Amino acid sequence: MFRGASHLVFELAKDLRRNMTQTERLLWNYLKAGVHGLKFRRQHLIGIYIADFYCHKLKLIIEVDGKIHDLKDMKDNDNIREDFLKEQGCTIVRFTNDRVFKELDVVLDEINSLVENLLNSSTELPKQ
Repeated sequence: MFRGASHLVFELAKDLRRNMTQTERLLWNYLKAGVHGLKFRRQHLIGIYIADFYCHKLKLIIEVDGKIHDLKDMKDNDNIREDFLKEQGCTIVRFTNDRVFKELDVVLDEINSLVENLLNSSTELPKQ
């Protein structure tokens, strides 16, 4: 999973874990207990990229985006990053800082539903 990541990216991930944003801390307080018994990691490396929150079993990435992600260059970078992560088999869900602050219960419900759907789809038997 860490192919291509330099030691600088590992250090950046450590720094991001030590200095989480207020929004990330708010969401982490929920995710660190696990969702449907599944473990989440924060600021987890996948290739050369750092996912805000990651569930390895489901290959689920949860991103919390501030206003900077509204800028064209950042959107372009996010698209390139998402293409790579999807090629790795990851599912990505994004929430804005505003939504996490103002609609935390709704965001948590959406995460729960997504985890349930991914769990159900991963345990379904192939159709014959």
